[in-house]
Amino acid sequence: MSERLRKENSAGEGAESYLTDAEALRLLAGCDSGVRPELSRRGYRFVKRAFDLVASGAAVALLLVPGAVLCAVICAKSPGAGPLYSQWRIGRVRADGTYRPFRMWKFRSMVPNADEMLADLQGSNEADGPLFKIREDPRVVPGVGAFIRKHSIDELPQLLNVLAGQMSLIGPRPGLPREVVQYDERAKRRLIVKPGCGGVWQAGKRSESTFQEMIEADLGYIEHRGVLQDLALVVGTVQEMLTGKGAY
Repeated sequence: MSERLRKENSAGEGAESYLTDAEALRLLAGCDSGVRPELSRRGYRFVKRAFDLVASGAAVALLLVPGAVLCAVICAKSPGAGPLYSQWRIGRVRADGTYRPFRMWKFRSMVPNADEMLADLQGSNEADGPLFKIREDPRVVPGVGAFIRKHSIDELPQLLNVLAGQMSLIGPRPGLPREVVQYDERAKRRLIVKPGCGGVWQAGKRSESTFQEMIEADLGYIEHRGVLQDLALVVGTVQEMLTGKGAY
């Protein structure tokens, strides 16, 4: 299925070849991904989950007031739009290999009709593979939207996904359904562990990475993951958030 979908979704440019997330979700529903979740190393996974709960819970408590202020600013800059925004993402595959979609939360950094505009912007895509990136994205709300995207502040509500057990603080970034339908067998290996708020990619080149570089980084993390590496990546991700280096 995925080989055919990759060809259909990458053939040509523009809205006529664009596959929406809703269409991709319907195609992925109930399908066997061909990979199985990595559920070994119970001790490591226990420590990782405990750290996720403690760290994300503390962060949510500390960020309640600043988050409320940011919500007020977003509402002022985007009248009529809610300050929080959710997207369907694909998490760790189920035990039977079927895809696991979930709602991932963000602070709103784009205009309310950003998803509807995406099909017409495909010809301007600057990223390779299934990814979509534009340096001067016309959908971004000027000022506050550009700032919170540059410093990944828009990603902070994903701490709620961490508390819910859908994500981890560190892991491969969860792909959009329209991206996942284009994954080859190697890229699907990203789906055997919980996705993360940050990771090797976020602590490195971020938006400057190619799709294949992102895959290689994520698979390297999965193979060698451990408590000390996770702690180092938490620090590295926070540093990249502060500097905003490599983001657009």
